[in-house]
Amino acid sequence: MEHYRAIWISDVHLGTPGCQAKFLLDFLKHNESDTLYLVGDIIDGWRLKKSIYWPQSHNDVVQKILRKARKGTEVVYVPGNHDESIRQFLGLSFGEIKVVPEAIHTTADGRKLWITHGDLFDGVMQYAKWLAYVGDNLYSLILYFNRYLNLLRVRMGMQYWSLSQYLKHQVKNAVSYIADFEMIMAREARLRGCQGVVCGHIHKAEIRMIDNLLYCNDGDWVESLTALVETHEGELKIVHWPRILDDKPVIEEVTVEQMSLSISFPSRVPSPGLMAQSTITHSMETIT
Repeated sequence: MEHYRAIWISDVHLGTPGCQAKFLLDFLKHNESDTLYLVGDIIDGWRLKKSIYWPQSHNDVVQKILRKARKGTEVVYVPGNHDESIRQFLGLSFGEIKVVPEAIHTTADGRKLWITHGDLFDGVMQYAKWLAYVGDNLYSLILYFNRYLNLLRVRMGMQYWSLSQYLKHQVKNAVSYIADFEMIMAREARLRGCQGVVCGHIHKAEIRMIDNLLYCNDGDWVESLTALVETHEGELKIVHWPRILDDKPVIEEVTVEQMSLSISFPSRVPSPGLMAQSTITHSMETIT
């Protein structure tokens, strides 16, 4: 069991077939924190308006979060665009969960991080929402194919792979959109007097410096299966949770304050108590 000072998760999209609820539930079982930030799109109201999809695993995730709040974890919910209906309850608490429009988190080493989902600074969401709905339908179709592709990969003993993430990296306009979004979020954090920002929305986990400001995106639980965590020393990491294991899970760590970035992943589906790993290490500058 790992214990962190803070954990950030977003873009869970409970209520959709693409939600990897069992992986998230396993992550929540193995990781505790003083504060848990829910950074938007936890429940997908867009999809639930069209049809009801709510398996037991989705209910289990909600119950697990409520249980953490009852046992003393500070749970802060910052709604996003897919759960925008929650914004009508801003300033209220439900089952010890506080609902706020945005938040400021102070790290152990004194840095102030602005926390927001990010949709309010997305031009498509603000000025062409119809296009966002079209994109959401196309995205759901890609995830449909991705599910069956990964069922085949599991049978072949291969690890989880995201088709939609691959397409994002291959399409020039998508890459440009992500870069623009990251720049905007960094700029807005600076205007608020913060040293960094934590957001979600674009389903791309990241920790990097943009014009001397720390940009963090906690990723999602549809494609990348990632969370952002802060250790008790103030170190920020991205944790990748691609497998449900009987013992210690595989994690991918992106470390902000160390000299190296280490990615560990299983070369084949691990057996209980046995994990074959490959490690890739790249040198990078220390970010403070």
